[in-house]
Amino acid sequence: MKIAENTRVYVAGHRGMVGGAVVRRLQKAGCTTTITRTRQELDLLDDRAVAQFYQDEKPEVAVIAAARVGGIMANSTYPAEFARENLAIALNTIHRAYEAGVKRLLFLGSSCIYPKEAPQPIEEESLLTSPLEATNEAYAIAKIAGMKLCQFYRSQYGVCYHACMPTNLYGPGDNYHPENSHVLPALMRRIHEAKESGASEVLVWGTGTPRREFMHVDDLSEAIFTLLQTEDPPDWVNLGSGADVSIGELALLIKDAVGFEGEISFDTEKPDGTMRKLMDNTKIFATGWKPQIPLQAGIERTYQEFLAGLESGEIRIR
Repeated sequence: MKIAENTRVYVAGHRGMVGGAVVRRLQKAGCTTTITRTRQELDLLDDRAVAQFYQDEKPEVAVIAAARVGGIMANSTYPAEFARENLAIALNTIHRAYEAGVKRLLFLGSSCIYPKEAPQPIEEESLLTSPLEATNEAYAIAKIAGMKLCQFYRSQYGVCYHACMPTNLYGPGDNYHPENSHVLPALMRRIHEAKESGASEVLVWGTGTPRREFMHVDDLSEAIFTLLQTEDPPDWVNLGSGADVSIGELALLIKDAVGFEGEISFDTEKPDGTMRKLMDNTKIFATGWKPQIPLQAGIERTYQEFLAGLESGEIRIR
């Protein structure tokens, strides 16, 4: 089924960066029956509560953007929590959706679900062909389980449950925690604080040579909306920008946007993670969707939003 103005769409994780962008896109489309719940209102780790929610609200479509997320340090420090919580979210939201008669469900995975040594650019068919990157294995395994669960429910029960794998994202609603955030917001905060303090140097983890693909979250929400309007989507689809940059190049782009005049240095004793993660976006590009926000312009815009968030006290730092 496609999204119409009166379609009841549940967005799990609406206070997160991705979920918030999806809600904004649905509102732009005139969808007046978007259903959301805060973590305090609905604990997705509580199977009974999730079951009751679906039975009460009866959504027709569900977008599962809720997850426990974080960067290399967070994944390495809390692997048990990353595995347990993300497995529980996937199982509860998918099974209880089916039980309640939800007709369509889109589950958000991540580019980290692909093997560490997958051929570049990474095709969807690379899934489960070789070992994962150790630093985010727990999170990746949980996300893979959710994706495969959608595939199995679709093949066995005939429901349109499918998944997408976003690349590295940034934009409104990002988490700027100094230790648990992803690379782009972490660098933005550290470089901003270095500028404010008059520091002469910012030290970046690793060698700066790994390459990553980045996409603004508003481009992602457009891709998700396109997928939800697609009659018979693949079981899973990559959602990326189609271009990558090195971590060193990213740091320089952020440095320019922030106006930091010091040096960017690299702590080569710290891990790099996977050396390259560029996804093959052939399938999503075939729908006619293409990203519209160039990386440099997106970073400049995001920094201005970061400054506004600091001033208002609304920046996410947890």
